[in-house]
Amino acid sequence: METDISSCGGGGAQQRGIGPVEVQAATAALRRSEVFHVLKELVGFVLYMHHQIPSVLPSLENEFASLKEEMTEMALQPAELKPSDRRKYNTRKTEVRRRIKKHEKLMNGISTLLCSLQHALDEVSSIEGVVLILGGSLVRPLFVYDITISHGIFGPGSAKEHALTKLAQSVSRKVGYYCTNIPRHEYMQ
Repeated sequence: METDISSCGGGGAQQRGIGPVEVQAATAALRRSEVFHVLKELVGFVLYMHHQIPSVLPSLENEFASLKEEMTEMALQPAELKPSDRRKYNTRKTEVRRRIKKHEKLMNGISTLLCSLQHALDEVSSIEGVVLILGGSLVRPLFVYDITISHGIFGPGSAKEHALTKLAQSVSRKVGYYCTNIPRHEYMQ
């Protein structure tokens, strides 16, 4: 798997970033679910690196899930509360609702992108690469990420399989480490 990062915006073919990065994996072929996981991690890191999302994708997903869980727990109001405790409870409930509303549009957009990626991977028998384009238009993008996958011949199975293999974890950590400016300790957890 190789990642080429270049900038094409501003009228010139100026190359910025870290340049081509090659991440090796000791396998004959990557499954659809492994390719999906690696691409999901890479998209999350790239969006974070370009300040398009407030934190890395796994943190956003965990925060959103915990807010939703907290909201369902708060749906059952305790029976008898003192007025001061009731105000605190209602204030917290309002704050949780506000944070959910704030994150909902972002998470729906990310979910749509990931579902489209899963669907695209399920439709093809092999994959040679993926191009991620960031910028105002396709004609003059600010950043182009060309991800080349050399062992992308798929067997049976779906990209929707959620079994995370050690291979997918290893490759996505390597890609994340080499392709972003986030400190190494955030990837090696």
